[in-house]
Amino acid sequence: MQSADRSRMRGLVKRGVARALFWTGSDSLLGNLGDHVGSAVVLGYHRVVDDFDVEAESTIPAMLVTTRMLEEQLEWIGRRFRFVDLDELGKRLESGDTVDRIAAVTFDDGYQDVYEHAYPLLQRMGIPSAVFVVTAQVGRRELLAHDRLYLGLRRAFARWEKPAECLRRLLVRLRIDARAIESGPNGNWTPGHAVVWFLRSLPQNEIQRVAEAVEAEVGVDAGGARGFLPMTWEMLAAMQDGGVIVGSHTRTHAWLTLENEARVGDELHGSRCDLESRLGVAVRHFAYPDGQFNRAMTEAVAAAGYRFAYTTCGHRDARHPLLTIPRRMLWQNACLDGRGRFSPAVLSCHVNGVFDWVRGCDHNHAA
Repeated sequence: MQSADRSRMRGLVKRGVARALFWTGSDSLLGNLGDHVGSAVVLGYHRVVDDFDVEAESTIPAMLVTTRMLEEQLEWIGRRFRFVDLDELGKRLESGDTVDRIAAVTFDDGYQDVYEHAYPLLQRMGIPSAVFVVTAQVGRRELLAHDRLYLGLRRAFARWEKPAECLRRLLVRLRIDARAIESGPNGNWTPGHAVVWFLRSLPQNEIQRVAEAVEAEVGVDAGGARGFLPMTWEMLAAMQDGGVIVGSHTRTHAWLTLENEARVGDELHGSRCDLESRLGVAVRHFAYPDGQFNRAMTEAVAAAGYRFAYTTCGHRDARHPLLTIPRRMLWQNACLDGRGRFSPAVLSCHVNGVFDWVRGCDHNHAA
């Protein structure tokens, strides 16, 4: 069976299971069996755009949601949960109060389109939110490492006759272990697969070397880079004045579990100091890039002075449960039925963590 056929089959099974669980109420029961945060749900998004198809030409699709789809998802959730900000959520978790039917909305990376599209929508809907920013990128035109790498690889894969083989040769030239490139996921490498493999395998300085080498071979997609612009400090200050909580997402979006102790300290302490000095408020909230954490990282986050930290999966650190608060990461196609329409049943299963039981977790949380 081809990869596309397998993907379609998984989609059919997912939607069928979601409908059955939703209409019987079993999705809520299954969700309560997990080690989550009671009946609270923390939602996570990245970029918010006008046209998904256009932006998906240059962006990892799973990082995109349109303003219209975001509104539809939040309206459905808002009829079943009470939206709160992260401070209220944290206060209730910290005190041990029963957390019942509340939801919080977060955005990672600090893209400018969150200010342009999501912020006005949330203000109109009266929904509090938080944005986790990469402080070294604020107000600059340089791309985050994963965006730069994806743009380069997308351009390269369109030009290279045998992308996996060309990529392996490039890595050998850079003296980077390339054995995993030989087969790839299901034997079918795509730019998205490659980016995930790189980001979960190499420290950030090596990622930058790969991106530079790819760009040297195929050039830079200047047009595609425009959509990745980060917010400015002025935009962040305006959102903060409007009630948005601004948290840290490290200084450079480094995968902390792959960096040395000194780099981890700078990413955590440095980003917090950047935010507090520029925005004039105490920063208590942190989001792990890609949700990647292990015991050493939760200890480092605690030492850096954060009180609450957020992941992208359901795993918890028993010693630091408030530093491993799970989130449900959503995007444009996360909650569609077989006809490409918004599906309450699929969204309900996402919110209740049902799919966690099926797909498991592909993160390595070992110390």
